[in-house]
Amino acid sequence: MESVIALCRRLLNFAASIEWLGPLLLRLGFGYFWLETGWAKLMNLDTFAARFADWGIPFAPASAALSAGTELVGGALLMIGLFTRLASAALGFNMIVAIALVVIGDVSTLDEFVELDEVLYVLVLVWLLLAGPGKASVDHWLAGRLGLPRRE
Repeated sequence: MESVIALCRRLLNFAASIEWLGPLLLRLGFGYFWLETGWAKLMNLDTFAARFADWGIPFAPASAALSAGTELVGGALLMIGLFTRLASAALGFNMIVAIALVVIGDVSTLDEFVELDEVLYVLVLVWLLLAGPGKASVDHWLAGRLGLPRRE
């Protein structure tokens, strides 16, 4: 039994030593997703703006450009871990607007609601907003350089 406990301790210590990796991988993958979708929307802005108009979103061309730009810039910021909380808030707001103005009309049950991709995106963004970018980020480095509190 002692050897099992010792193994568990070693595994937990190892996991603790690489805890920085989880937030980094999440930011890289999720940030790339947003960067890529924002870029695709900006490269097809007329089509994207027409979809906004079809959905009844006011000021469709400007709203589409703002939404796409938020995704592009927000995704890039998430990837490098710079202004992570601000980027998460902006992207989260973008998704809340999408839920409220576009997809909620097709939802009739709680199961359908929680299965929306946008809800998952909001949850991940809320996690980043609250937990921060992790140690492997520009935000963490800057906080240290500026003498600001940072999570160790």
